[in-house]
Amino acid sequence: MLVLFDVDKTLFLNSDPLMGQATTDAIKTVWGLKVPGDAIRGVNHPGQTATRIAREILRLEGLSDEEIDPRLARWCEEASVRYLELLDSADTSDWRAPEGTSEALSQIEHKALLTGNPELVARARMLRIGLAEFFPPGQGAFGCDAEERAELIDIARRRAGDWPRERTVAVGDTAADVAGARAAGIHVIGFGPDPALVEADAVIKGMDELPPALERLSAAT
Repeated sequence: MLVLFDVDKTLFLNSDPLMGQATTDAIKTVWGLKVPGDAIRGVNHPGQTATRIAREILRLEGLSDEEIDPRLARWCEEASVRYLELLDSADTSDWRAPEGTSEALSQIEHKALLTGNPELVARARMLRIGLAEFFPPGQGAFGCDAEERAELIDIARRRAGDWPRERTVAVGDTAADVAGARAAGIHVIGFGPDPALVEADAVIKGMDELPPALERLSAAT
């Protein structure tokens, strides 16, 4: 099976304020708007893509989609570059992946990232927590590829050689991960304590549970 991994709170457990700052800094650069540094808290952001979050912040500032759309791709570039600048001087010594993640990933042949993060952000985080080797470039889908998670799933499948839906599974920690997988017609395994994950095909509490959960799902399809 092709296993598509969410990043925030799935592979990457820490809260990271750098992306929030990069988001608002890039909005100022691209649209000339100075928004509060914590503006991201004003939108429903868990499980959402970076471009969707930026759009919602800008809508709250009174911008129309006609004013947002032409500059959104540039915003993605500016936010990614700004994030890397901030990361360069940040102390990330406490950043970590869930226990047993490397061992679980090493048992999965076909895997890729499926995240709302811009690609440079996701890959920088993977590098810092020692998981970059599992996710080579050219695979997966990211928050600047599309705004909706279901669209990201279709992009990731295409990049994997038009991998069949019935042999694809997403792994994530939010209701948005589950909803996106259902909308895209693929399987989904929930990770963590969120009660909304009950709608997933299976729910795991630790990464050591992932390989056997995948085996059971594969046998049932």
